[in-house]
Amino acid sequence: MVQKNQSSATEFLLLGLSESPEQQPLLFGIFLALYLVTMLGNLLIILAIGSDPHLHTPMYFFLANLSLADASFSSTTVPKMLVNIQTHSQTISYGGCLAQMHLFMTFGALDDFLLGVMAYDRYVAICQPLHYSTLMSPLVCMLLLAACWVLTNLAALLHTLLMARLSFCADNTIHHYFCDMVPLLQLSCSDTSINQVALFAVGSMILTGPLSLIILSYARIISSILRVPSASGRQKAFSTCGSHLTVVFLFYGTAIGVYLCPPSSHSGGEDRLAAVFYTVVTPMLNPFIYSLRNKDMKVALSRLLAIHTLSSQGL
Repeated sequence: MVQKNQSSATEFLLLGLSESPEQQPLLFGIFLALYLVTMLGNLLIILAIGSDPHLHTPMYFFLANLSLADASFSSTTVPKMLVNIQTHSQTISYGGCLAQMHLFMTFGALDDFLLGVMAYDRYVAICQPLHYSTLMSPLVCMLLLAACWVLTNLAALLHTLLMARLSFCADNTIHHYFCDMVPLLQLSCSDTSINQVALFAVGSMILTGPLSLIILSYARIISSILRVPSASGRQKAFSTCGSHLTVVFLFYGTAIGVYLCPPSSHSGGEDRLAAVFYTVVTPMLNPFIYSLRNKDMKVALSRLLAIHTLSSQGL
């Protein structure tokens, strides 16, 4: 087979979740509804936190940024899939594919880093409450957020540049509904060993680094809570961590299996199903998890909706 250079790959074909024409209207309706709920839920979280002075704390500052990352994360994949279904087209340009991959990895890793920072915030609040205002000052929070953005963009840029150097031959069909790294590597007729090493090495650091921080933080948190003499005090401390732990389990449960396994072991159907869970379902559920299990968020959302109702009635 004669290799073509990367400039000859002007576009790719995204097969989507199903190749059956009869299933496309159903998929369009389901994913449009999921996407709208995701955007609405995360937007309400951001507005509620921004409008309530009681929620201007480090924990809710990072929660608002997590909601922004979740909304952006879903927006990198779902709208393109909906457009392709609606227009009966499966194409995505070469540049658009690399851009989608870059943004997907950026916001996915940002989710990951923010979950780690939020675990650290809970550790400081519970285990070192007297030093909380110093260790989690506004300046420290901004620096932590900036570090998350810089590290995730650098990691995504590395993978994008390594992908751009590859050649793609005759087959340009991606067995996925977006341009993810693993299916793209499987299409290349170049030597992808450097890409695979980078995928495993950087993926390990991005996933296991924040996960290690989460595990260490909660080990200290649990140890500290168990020393609290009153049952009500222990329950209150645990309740502040429950929502965060639920989101952590949802996110890491699928992401680790996809990105830390060798590309040769991946099944297209399994990967697509796992990807739907952590790119669509988890970002949609996060606002509900945080709002339903958090009394302060319930109050803030109630105030926000009440203000909107009054303004719409002209009062």
